This record gives sequence, structure tokens and C-alpha cells, in this order.
Amino acid sequence: MNGITIIDKIKMEMGKVARRLCLGLLFGGMSCVGNEAGAVIKLPSLVGDRMVLQRGTDLKIWGWADPGEKVTVRFRGAHYYTEADGQGRWHVLLPPQQPGGPFLMEVNEKVIRDVLVGDVFLCGGQSNQENPIERLVEKFPEIPVSNNHMIRHFKVPYQDDVRGVKENLAGSGVWHSATASEVMNWTSLAYFFATEVYNRYKVPVGMLVSSKGGTDIESWISQEYLKDFPKLRVDREALEAAAEAKRDKGTGKWNRRDFDDSAWDSVDVPGTWRETGIRVKGSVWYRKNFRLPSSMVGRHAKLYMGRMSDCDSVFVNGTFVGTTAYFGPPRKYDVPAGVLVEGVNNVTLKLTALNGNGEIVRDKVYKLKGDDDEVELSGVWKYKVGFDRAEAEPYEQRLANLRHAGSGLYNGMIYPVRNWKVKAAIWYQGENNAGRAGEYAPLLTSLIADWRETWGWPEMPFLLVQLPNYMAKQDKPSDSGWARLREAQFQVSRNVPHTALAVTYDAGEWNDIHPLDKKTVARRLFLGARKIVYGEKVAASGPIYKGLETKGNRIILSFDDAGRGLSCRGGRLKHFAIAGEDRKFVWADAVIKGGKVVVSSPEVEHPVAVRYAWSNNPEEANLCNKDGLLASPFRTDNW
Repeated sequence: MNGITIIDKIKMEMGKVARRLCLGLLFGGMSCVGNEAGAVIKLPSLVGDRMVLQRGTDLKIWGWADPGEKVTVRFRGAHYYTEADGQGRWHVLLPPQQPGGPFLMEVNEKVIRDVLVGDVFLCGGQSNQENPIERLVEKFPEIPVSNNHMIRHFKVPYQDDVRGVKENLAGSGVWHSATASEVMNWTSLAYFFATEVYNRYKVPVGMLVSSKGGTDIESWISQEYLKDFPKLRVDREALEAAAEAKRDKGTGKWNRRDFDDSAWDSVDVPGTWRETGIRVKGSVWYRKNFRLPSSMVGRHAKLYMGRMSDCDSVFVNGTFVGTTAYFGPPRKYDVPAGVLVEGVNNVTLKLTALNGNGEIVRDKVYKLKGDDDEVELSGVWKYKVGFDRAEAEPYEQRLANLRHAGSGLYNGMIYPVRNWKVKAAIWYQGENNAGRAGEYAPLLTSLIADWRETWGWPEMPFLLVQLPNYMAKQDKPSDSGWARLREAQFQVSRNVPHTALAVTYDAGEWNDIHPLDKKTVARRLFLGARKIVYGEKVAASGPIYKGLETKGNRIILSFDDAGRGLSCRGGRLKHFAIAGEDRKFVWADAVIKGGKVVVSSPEVEHPVAVRYAWSNNPEEANLCNKDGLLASPFRTDNW
């Protein structure tokens, strides 16, 4: 065996595999050993240990594999067969499941443990939706000793891309239970809501939280549903044209040793782009063929490429030998043994200068040096433009709104979870849009319709959180962006079927935009869920303004949804304001009489309008029904 043992051969083969793997990672993660190691099934991060599946509906389990790969899913004593399509995608449909668990799911060789079947709620919005539960442990000491393994939480990792939808989530999110060792991974509103659901119905609960602080509602709506908001839409034609203009035509092709560059133009190297008439803001590829002295064939060599502006990538006979990302350093690259061959050899240079000042600097060394011989590389080269950013500039002008366009979070954090069946959605957002409250109602209406279409469920229930009280109280009645946004939320809850609104202007904090009392918010949301999600006959709303009648210096207000009758928290009604034709509001006296509210003020002899709880912080507003549910803020004017 010429002194080579079996162990030596094994080590040599292992070394070859390792080198191939490293090269694969260098050039974009291509698989070098996939067929030898066997095909591997890939699952979305949602399909993992401790997941909760929605009861009572068909369930889609999906993933990726090699095209044609056969896939078997086993769950609760049944098995389901499929195979990956030509793009490597596969899915199976499980029939409706009864609640329970924990169960085991197997997908080929993968095992998913501790699976529950129950009710899943999709939670969307901004920072108050994702308020970390660790902030609440002092206010609610039951949190650190939580011991409920039947409620679970999955926080969708951030992913924002206005350019198009994503098929998979970013990062590596995982499901967490609400045991003491895991509950600190939860968001606070999700925890209290899940607790309410479980305590009443005793079925497992999953909270799928897709939220991000400081975000506008339009970020969560698809481009198709922003058609009435041109400033929020992306010019798809310009986007595709700009991407094509920026695509380097030479990538993966022009660096090959045997590439035919006979049709390329010639240029003297070294030199500047401007001197040779190259007017490009992008990349230019250079190629030079040469013959080697026999002493250099198959040997290690050093490649000296002077200095360049700005970024270079260099290949010898198609083998990548080095790159430098900026102007200063000298370019000196190793050419590994075995790369140089007898006959014609090639050096390919990709030079990138996004500012257009491309340069191969004069009076520097440009040669290939071996131990005994060298090859001069300065002189005539072939060249061709890879891409010119200037060609994209007309399209980029049409894309000036990309930074402010909508849909980025829908694309990255809603669309990828569309296959996960849910019981209802919970939407808590609006702070970022308070300065543009006039457009919020149509945007929220679009969001609801959009998500319902995405999930293929026209009657998907939506539970909405109205903005709480915030900022300092004001001595006199005044207009308010927060009040107008609460009004928009209320209007949507009245006009869009299968929605419910949690009124929370007593659960905020004047000096904290992230109030801690998420338990009160969760309880009010759950009242809405009991009614529109679970079909209970329960009072879920406070009094709702219906109409007015003017009698002398008084305005008499009537209400719907008064339940067992109107009431008030405390001794007398507060936070009513009244105005005459001059539109100047003053604080008013208000009393409940005969199921109506009578409002007046000695300062307004001929009143025409009333506002209730109309401010940033109407914490003292106290009109409610006898079930203790607060009236939503309202106004009778349209000023």
C-alpha cells in the first residue's frame, strides 16, 4: 500500500470533504456534501417544540426539502404523505383536531415534542403589544411564580422589507410556555390574555405575537391593500428596473478561465476610468490571458496587483484569490499550487467604484511572480462594464418614498405566518399614527380586510385596543390627536363586522406611553372575545353615543348598549364639554336622567355640540353602564 494506511486514507478523504465544505461556504453557502449526507427536511421555526395548533380546523404543516424528496408527517396516530415540488416546497393538511396534549409530531427524521392543540391568537401592533413581561413583575408578583404549561408564546423575529413578501421568518424564534423558568420570554398583554382564556375554557392557548415598537399601521398592511394611499405604495416597475440595472452581469460567468472575451473592448492597464472614457458608477471587469514559463506551471505564485480604487476581486483561472474593499492597501494575493496550468492562463479583475472614480494606479507592480520566473501583467487587457448604478438613478427617483412606504412588516412578519391557523387577531397600535388620525380609520379597515384575505377567513374576529390615557391633564377642553385616533378606532369597531373594542382610557399612565396595567386591558379584550369569538351572551361594551336633542340651554344625549342602564363611577359625571356656534368648548355639568345624559353650562346659552373624554388624558371620564364598562370617547360635532 506504499506506506499509506487505511487510517491515512480516511484522514485524507475527511480533509477533502472539509475543504469542499469551506469553499462552499465562501461562495454563498452552496452544498458540497448534500447528496452524500442525505436530504434534510427544513421546517419553519413555528413548527417546533411546545407549539400550539388551532383546534377544530384543517391544519397546514409545511417546509422545504430537495425537489422530489418524499415527506411523511406523523401526528396522533395518523400519518400523512407528500413530496417536495420542483422548487423544494412541500405541505400536508391535517384534519381538524380536538384540543389536548402534549403530543409528538414527526416529520421524517425530525421530532417535534410537547405539541398542544387549543386556541391560537395572532397579536399585532407596536410597543404596547410587545411590552416585555419582565417590566411588570413588581406590579404583578404572580408573574415570577407562574406555573402554567398549557399556555404558550411565540414572538415573531423582526423582519422589515418593503421590496416584497418573505416566505419564511427571520432568525430562530421558539415557543415558550408560562412556567416560571420561561415566562420572562413572554410579552405582557399576551400573558394576561392567555391566562384569561385558559382559566375560563380550560383549553391550551397559543399567543403568536408579531409586533414591533415605534411602527406605523401602514407597515403592517400589504401593498395591495394600500391602493388608496399612493404615497405609501412602492413603484414595483421602478423597483424591478432599478434592481436589474444594479445587477452585475458578470457575476459567476466572466471570471471563468475559458470565457470568450473576444468581443470586449481593449484598454491599457494601469490607468483611470476617466482617461479611458469609462463613464460608470459601478463595476468594470478586466481580463488578461497569458502564457506561463514552464517553471511556474502547477506551482504556488504571488500575484501583485498594485493599488486600486475602490474595491477589487481577483480570480486566476476562475479561482478566487483575493479581495480588498477600499483604496489604500497594496494588492498582494497568493495563487495556490495547482491553479496555474500549461498553456493559456487568465487573470480576471472585477473593479468596483460606486462614485465613478475607478482607477488602477500607475507606477505600481502588476505581475505574477514564481520562484524563478515572473509574468508582466501591465499592458493591454480586455474590459466590459458589469453594472452602472447611474442607469438605476432615474428609477431611484421614483423610489424616493421607499423609506416611508408601507408593507415592510407585513412582508416580513405577517405573510410568513399566514399558514398558521388562529382563533382571532388582537390589534394594539396607534400611538405612532396619532399625528395623522384622519387617515387611521381607512387604514385600520384595510388592515383587517387584508389579514382576513391573507388567512382566507372573511369573518376572522378582530379584538381592538383603544389608546389609553397619556400625557398631562389639561385644565380646559382642547382638541387632541389621541382623542381623534380613539374615535377612528371606535368607528372601525362599529362599522366593520366581527370586531370588538376594549376601552382603556383609565388604564394608562400620564407620564409613560407604555403603561404597566396590561391585566385590565387583557380582561376587557377578553370580554370582547367571549362575545364575538366564543359566542357568549355577555355585555362587552359600555354605552355608545347614539344621538342628541337640544332643549333650550341643554343637550340631551341618548345611547345604545347601555345594558342594564347608565351609571357613573364616583359621585358625578366628569369630562363632558359643551360648545355653542363659536365652537369654544367649556367644561359642562352632566347628569343621568331617564336613561339619558343631560349636558349644560351657564357659559353656553345656545349649545350645539358636546364632547366626552375628548383629550389626550381623559382618565377622570366616568360614564359607564351598570356592568361597569366605560363609554367610548365621542363627540357630536364634525369640526
